[in-house]
Amino acid sequence: MLPFMVIIPVLIAVFLFVLSTNKVARVLAIVFQCIFIVVSFYLFAVTRHAEIVTHVGSYDDVLGIILRANNTVSVFILLTSFIFLAVAIYSYNEEGVRTFWFLLFILEAVIIGLFLTRDLFNIFVLVEVGTVVITALLMYYRGRRQMFGGMVFFMLNLVAMQFYLFGIGYLYMLVGAFDLEYVKYHVGNLCDSLLVLPYALIMTGLAFKCSIIPLYSFLPKVKVYPAAPSAVVAILSGVQIKVSVFIFIQLQEVFGGFAAENFFLGVGIATGLIGVFMAMCQTDIKMILAFHTISQVGLIVIGLSAGSKYSILGGMYHIISHGMFKTTLFLTAGILFHSYGTRDVYKIRGVMKRLPLVGIATAAAVLGITGAPFFIGSISKYFISTDVPFFVELSVIIISLGTVISFIKYSGMLFGESDPNVIGDAVQADTWRLVPSVGLGLACLLGGVFGGPVVRYLFVTDATIDPMGYLQKTLIFFASVGVGLLIYNYLVKGNVTLKKVGGMDVGFRGVCASIGIFFGILLVVTGLL
Repeated sequence: MLPFMVIIPVLIAVFLFVLSTNKVARVLAIVFQCIFIVVSFYLFAVTRHAEIVTHVGSYDDVLGIILRANNTVSVFILLTSFIFLAVAIYSYNEEGVRTFWFLLFILEAVIIGLFLTRDLFNIFVLVEVGTVVITALLMYYRGRRQMFGGMVFFMLNLVAMQFYLFGIGYLYMLVGAFDLEYVKYHVGNLCDSLLVLPYALIMTGLAFKCSIIPLYSFLPKVKVYPAAPSAVVAILSGVQIKVSVFIFIQLQEVFGGFAAENFFLGVGIATGLIGVFMAMCQTDIKMILAFHTISQVGLIVIGLSAGSKYSILGGMYHIISHGMFKTTLFLTAGILFHSYGTRDVYKIRGVMKRLPLVGIATAAAVLGITGAPFFIGSISKYFISTDVPFFVELSVIIISLGTVISFIKYSGMLFGESDPNVIGDAVQADTWRLVPSVGLGLACLLGGVFGGPVVRYLFVTDATIDPMGYLQKTLIFFASVGVGLLIYNYLVKGNVTLKKVGGMDVGFRGVCASIGIFFGILLVVTGLL
């Protein structure tokens, strides 16, 4: 069944574009996606205790295309299909819906293909196809800023992926195949000096795709976020960037003991810290959310690189947590812009009074991302910071504090009186946009209240939550809120310098230079290990 997990979304995309009217396409897209969720859940049920391996074509062993689905892969496919359903419902009244959903379903097929494939070259091909589709979606409204930002995004991705391509080419020269299992076996028998160059090349390309801060890869992405459709940036933040993190995990496992886990642990900490700092400097609600995508990626990388069983589990669950609360926040941000006609966080007020359901969904997502007790983020952050060195736990606390400060500013939109001069196209939210937003907000709560059982069920683990440990982290959260309020009121609110820092841009050459510098540093680090 694995090839059909990729083929079906492609067939749906073509069918919707060629054979349907816009009205029919809207209904069919939602129906097909509901069916696809059922198929994804069936795959999850099958792979909870056994791996599925499919050889595509008549080639033998590692020379053909091999698709593999284990428990982790099926969990992420289920997450992907769920978020794409939410986006399909949200986009019911989107202009030019056939083209829009054609691109969305192609992107879904690419993402699922990346989860399933175990071939280094297929990863390259699918990433490049995904880059083209994402660029088209980012430029969907054809504004001048979107067109320019989309092309910069596209060219930088081409540059970064050449590092990956050269790396896998060198690795092929060493082992003679692209299959991950085959490469992993032979890498263990190679001299470390032979692995330095391919590892540095491959991980530089993947680090760019993960939006790790030292590469400045976040700038061309977040600069084009505000004007792009909210449904598109919700997918990019909630799902697409996690695919790159997933591939990053796979390649770290392939290189085994040679992988520079401590280096990437430091990079993850830097990513989280700089991400929250840049978010505090923004006033555009989409830019705030975009930079918090970077900070949350930093947390995920910290969890996956810290080395403990609990931290890795927390990093995996934080991928799901982030998919829930960040998709909610981007979808509700689209509603707020439509209703108020502005994305300025200081001009939007009284959401709870004007759009109560949107306000409730936003509040649930804010509580989720800040790690408030009984919300989904508290569970993933609990596991990330459990059984890890003190400096790692301290880093998570500081990143969470920065998140709290930023979302104190963001939460100001929920209360107060709205400015009568700030009025958008509609006072009430579109029902099609409201339903998935509220549903995802509810998921942010349920994923926290039932977090322990959900983690054990999804990842087939016996990990449990220690009540005293969770209570301790709850007290730290409330202390962070108190400290965050003081810092926001006296250092962040109305700070002109922070606003100037938030508008920084290194440009195309600067990003290219950062890629080269990162590659050089990683080359030196791995060469010295």
